[in-house]
Amino acid sequence: MGVGKTAVSLQLKKELPDSVFLDGDWCWDADPFRVTEETKAMVLRNICFLLNSFLHCSAYENIIFCWVMHEQSIIDEITKSLDTGNCRVIKISLTVDEKNLRQRLLSDVARGVRTGDVIERSIGRIGMYQALDTIKVDTEDKTIAEIAEEIRLL
Repeated sequence: MGVGKTAVSLQLKKELPDSVFLDGDWCWDADPFRVTEETKAMVLRNICFLLNSFLHCSAYENIIFCWVMHEQSIIDEITKSLDTGNCRVIKISLTVDEKNLRQRLLSDVARGVRTGDVIERSIGRIGMYQALDTIKVDTEDKTIAEIAEEIRLL
């Protein structure tokens, strides 16, 4: 949260040919937001259904997916459920240091984009991303365009 996933994904959607973008949050936009075993299973089914639909559609060459995936088990659960036989999957974690993340999240809270409880939750997960089997892309002191270009060149 706050590292730039959505902004970078939207930039990539513009730059990559025949692209479609899915933000995992769209598959679990509820009020009240409840985290239970049932809702976690539901969101994973929703995400995998949509991603497989994009994979089977000849109109798309590039599928951009973003979501907070701070545990390897989340990534593994999604990837094992996808029909990726005819495509290249690139797993990327956007990273940032605590100071910059705190500044970004405080700015979002001040603008009313996020609630204050997100700050400590997000900062508490920073170290978890280093253990993931993903390519790490540091977002510190980079523009959205620079980050997207770095990813595009992978």
